[in-house]
Amino acid sequence: MELCLVQPPLNEIGSTTLELLERFVDAAERERPRAVLVYSGLAGGFCAGADLRELYAAISGRLPEEWRGDLAAFVDRVHSVMNRLDALPSTTVAAIHGVCFGGGFELALTFDVLIADASARFCFPELRLGIIPGFGGIPRLSRDVPNAVVRDLILTGRSIGAKRAAALGVVSQFVSRGEALAVARSTAQQAVLFEPAAVASAKAFMKPSLCDQLADEKRRFLELFERPQVVAALRSFVERGDNMPYLALPEA
Repeated sequence: MELCLVQPPLNEIGSTTLELLERFVDAAERERPRAVLVYSGLAGGFCAGADLRELYAAISGRLPEEWRGDLAAFVDRVHSVMNRLDALPSTTVAAIHGVCFGGGFELALTFDVLIADASARFCFPELRLGIIPGFGGIPRLSRDVPNAVVRDLILTGRSIGAKRAAALGVVSQFVSRGEALAVARSTAQQAVLFEPAAVASAKAFMKPSLCDQLADEKRRFLELFERPQVVAALRSFVERGDNMPYLALPEA
């Protein structure tokens, strides 16, 4: 089962992309395919993160007590779909090229196998807006790599290339530019050869529940989001009119 993300400008996670992901996970849970593959059909990359323009539009001109519940409900929906992706009994594979930032990075971390080509770049720029990753990024990254790597990526906000990400264990395979989808499909084809119950058992063992950590991250994100500094940062982001404002971040 495959899903191609094609929501311009760069698959930002707002209401449209979230609904697409929810329908896809509904189908995957119902049909129980042996392998699931997600990739982007946009040249710019996999996903630029949360739809900050949509978020700003939802809170602009409103008091926190008026939009607090709406934001919490949206974040709950995002957590729900990402938790379901994380827990699918199928082998899940993501093909990554270009930008994989913020919420897009968090989405990628729900997959079992990440295939990244030489153009891929990974980044958590949230601290620049006065917030932290809020879609499960810190707990899921901590599950895969040493805490020193997590601190470096979160606290510096810099991007890393695919080769560095593979060396750190963030991604499973580093491939040449333009080859991520073909290699991901080959990987998925290999995965379907295995007995589903064995795959599900292996995944349950290798990907333990992160319930408490995810809840704590979500709580901290929502608390930080209510500060006027965050609203001001979002306004600045929206007013500059740049679809991908973090492309100039230094790369490690």
